[in-house]
Amino acid sequence: MATTHIYVCTTCKLADEAGVAAADRSGARLHRALTELAEQRRAAVHIHPVECLSVCKRACTISFAAPGKWTYVYGDLPADAGADVILDGAALYGATADGLIPWKQRPEALKRGVVSRVPPLTPALETAP
Repeated sequence: MATTHIYVCTTCKLADEAGVAAADRSGARLHRALTELAEQRRAAVHIHPVECLSVCKRACTISFAAPGKWTYVYGDLPADAGADVILDGAALYGATADGLIPWKQRPEALKRGVVSRVPPLTPALETAP
């Protein structure tokens, strides 16, 4: 089973966070909470902070990715209560062969928060000029 990678936009901020220090923005708080909870749960994920996922109007934003699987991008996640939902979703994602989580099984926040899904990179594309 491929490891699930969770990318967390650490620069995400809510409209009322203008002037808030980068370390205190919603995205940075979500990254910290997610990292701590993943350690507590010993979750089989790798969490990567990224500076931007370009979904600024839908903070907080994360994505799930793994080799050979569809990549999903989710937004509008709660900074201070989203870690549980994200790890639950990551476990569902990790259990699939292709990354496609059946709609009915997704946590509600992931149903509402889908921004996009990107097909897996195929070997032919990896070697294209």
